[in-house]
Amino acid sequence: MGTGIIPPVATNLYDALHDDPPSIDTPGRILAIGAHPDDIEFGCGATIARWTSRGADAVFAIVTDGSKGTWDPDADPATVASTRSKEAESAGAVLGASVVEHLGYVDGDLEYSMDLRARTAALIRRHRPDVVLSHDPWQRYQLHPDHRVTGFAVVDGVVAARDPHYFPEQEMLPHRPDALLLWSADEPDYIEPTTPAALEAKVAALLCHASQAETTMAGADRDEASREAFSHKIEAWARRAGHASGVESAEVFKRITP
Repeated sequence: MGTGIIPPVATNLYDALHDDPPSIDTPGRILAIGAHPDDIEFGCGATIARWTSRGADAVFAIVTDGSKGTWDPDADPATVASTRSKEAESAGAVLGASVVEHLGYVDGDLEYSMDLRARTAALIRRHRPDVVLSHDPWQRYQLHPDHRVTGFAVVDGVVAARDPHYFPEQEMLPHRPDALLLWSADEPDYIEPTTPAALEAKVAALLCHASQAETTMAGADRDEASREAFSHKIEAWARRAGHASGVESAEVFKRITP
């Protein structure tokens, strides 16, 4: 069960009128939305693995095609995109996702638009998750524009999905998730403790993204020693987050109640 790191802080004018949100046990349905293949795994892979092992249904949605995810100047973007899509499917299976959706926007060219907001709202209305997870768009010094844009689109999509007068042409009932969890937050206030099995699944899912081993995983595919070094880095990352929050290891988030 998750727990707050600090007392909840009001995030909008009306929060002070409501009781503190309850801790999140194992959600029935989860929707994780990442800008690129492998973002979900880095941001909340252990949390997803822990929840699905307890019976949660997880859907992954990947906003861009990942076609610029290589340092090889001679690589064909279409081939890169196809490879990354297959890797995402494999990684989702490792973490227990029942569905991996690809929105197909061009990697690196993502711009905020009402179309993007509508598509995130439609994802939420269609899959009706108890918890939505995505990038924190307010993270200071977040370099990648796709991460910033995706985070804002998801936050705005949660608002649109819950209220019936947004995008009535979708002809779907509105849906209000219980919680929005944002990873890579500068001021996290919610933790999900990890387990050895969940961290192992996170590493295994990340290693499915073999095309990214050089760019994001320090060459973890080179040999067993490199793989072990990468695994230890992921475990150390979780331990640092956990120790700062009073548990052995964790993934941490900014929690917003829609």
